[in-house]
Amino acid sequence: MYNRLITNIKPLGFTWETSDPFLFCVHHLDHYPAGNEQLGPAASLQGRNLGQDFTTKDGWRMYHGETIPGFPAHPHRGFETVTVVLKGYVDHSDSHGAAGRYGQGDVQWMTAGAGLQHAEMFPLLDKNKANPLELFQIWLNLPRERKFAKPHYAMLWAEDIPTYSEKDQRGRSTDVTLIAGAMGEVRAPAPAPDSWAADADNQVGIWLIRLQANAHWAIPAASPEVNRTLYFYRGDPITVAGMSIKPYHSIELLAELPVMLENGGAEASLLLMQGRPIDEPVVQHGPFVMNSAEEIRQAFSDYRHTQFGGWPWPRYDNVHASDKGRFARYADGREEVR
Repeated sequence: MYNRLITNIKPLGFTWETSDPFLFCVHHLDHYPAGNEQLGPAASLQGRNLGQDFTTKDGWRMYHGETIPGFPAHPHRGFETVTVVLKGYVDHSDSHGAAGRYGQGDVQWMTAGAGLQHAEMFPLLDKNKANPLELFQIWLNLPRERKFAKPHYAMLWAEDIPTYSEKDQRGRSTDVTLIAGAMGEVRAPAPAPDSWAADADNQVGIWLIRLQANAHWAIPAASPEVNRTLYFYRGDPITVAGMSIKPYHSIELLAELPVMLENGGAEASLLLMQGRPIDEPVVQHGPFVMNSAEEIRQAFSDYRHTQFGGWPWPRYDNVHASDKGRFARYADGREEVR
């Protein structure tokens, strides 16, 4: 044990390790160039392993995309994705006919549940300048009783996501954007209805923390059974519970006591994820997360036979019109425009 509040410190890679009820987190940071007519990069794709381009080259990656960066149609079952877009845009299309374009602070909370296919493409909308992209995708597990919930997604629009702000004794600010959970009287928007986070007793928190240079702030205590991890992804070294931490490290914390953060000389950005564990067996194979190997085999069989509803879009890397703004169209026909 590092001290009585910190139980582990680890350097961060592309995929970040998480604790129950979370499955993992990925931090995408790509400095895309100007876009072309197809909403892909107006740059040569030579030398890239198209379809499997996860090596940063010239500051960006195509991932599974071959024309447009991103993740063409792929299936999921048994868990949720929470996609937090700090910069840039994501185009969503799924096998139930739902679609959307979101970004610049928006969050999509999607319950895969019984099964669906979706595409997550990164359209490069600006033809005249760079198209930076930064996002987190968090996989949140579903308990056994909700593994076969009806697929659903909720949009948490940037304008509706609250921020808790506090100043220390020297007037330096800490701002906490609440994607899930609550702080004081400030509460995040409701998540997808079948989520483990939908029950406040589970104390699920997804917080984006920004500390002004040299700010001090204490993370409030939660219940002892809560798993809590802090991800320090940008800034100068900070002090956590008296220990100096370099950027791009995770810090696993005991939740039952407040933990003091003391920032260094530059603004610091952190992600905190916490929740009461589901405490059930986890068997994962690629895009499916179930409770047993037999359920995984059944998921593959179901997908082969049903395609989880098929694919109603003209392309597996479907994107929306270049002049389309932020919107969400749901499987029931409802549409929101921002």
